[in-house]
Amino acid sequence: MRPPEPWYAALARLQREARPHALASVVGVAGSTPREPGAKMVITADDVHDTLGGGHFEQQVIEAAREALASGRTDTRLEAFPLGGRSGQCCGGYVHVLIEPFAGAEMDIALFGAGHVGRALVQALAPLPWRVWWFDSREHAFPDDARDRDRLHLMQPAAGAEGADVEAAVASVPAGCHALVMTHDHAEDRALVDALLRRGDCASIGMIGSDSKWASFRSRLRDAGHDEAALATVRCPIGVPGAHGKRPCEIALAVAAELLTLKPDTEPDTERDDRRGVAPETLRQVFPSRT
Repeated sequence: MRPPEPWYAALARLQREARPHALASVVGVAGSTPREPGAKMVITADDVHDTLGGGHFEQQVIEAAREALASGRTDTRLEAFPLGGRSGQCCGGYVHVLIEPFAGAEMDIALFGAGHVGRALVQALAPLPWRVWWFDSREHAFPDDARDRDRLHLMQPAAGAEGADVEAAVASVPAGCHALVMTHDHAEDRALVDALLRRGDCASIGMIGSDSKWASFRSRLRDAGHDEAALATVRCPIGVPGAHGKRPCEIALAVAAELLTLKPDTEPDTERDDRRGVAPETLRQVFPSRT
């Protein structure tokens, strides 16, 4: 049995892994309370690290944090817990808890191919809080240190008599991912694009190659039953327009830049909503300004 993980160690690990979690901090107390201001706890969908004092109050904090995580909300919330009222605890104090949800990875990238460009692209994406689901059907295709990297999920289904099990690979990636196809084999590329289009829930699909490669694929995919609207969603060649260079690192940088253009805009529409997080009026009541 592993020892309990303190909140700061859990927070650092979950941030590195880009896994959804919430940080709950006691920011103000009155009367008799289980913990002092500054006490913190990290909460995930199925685990809790450290404690705010236990009891029904702590369970309410956990439920509030998990509700935010399940809904995908990332707005900071200031929750008030009158321990004798809302929490039903005999100590009868009053606690304000700041709950800060972190949604985890900003984007999921499904990368099919561990060749020169695939490896360079993984290196280029490494500093970003994105999860990469990396597939290659060849034995020993991944670099030796790949399994030790955070936010990198390796998929290597056994190849049968008819080649790699691309259906299983495509089924294993999350919905809403940005799929990039760049394997060592054109037939495998085509099978992957076919499976991704049939799945129908990718945020985007891109394939490395030339205009002539895509023209050939497009004809065969049309014959396989994909209509023009579906085929129009596939980008080939991939990479930000106007980028030049054929070195693997140059192609990888162009693809990474293109992915940034596909990243959802999380900034608010300031014309409609320039207030985020805890309402200023609430903060002024809880933390009076000094004059």
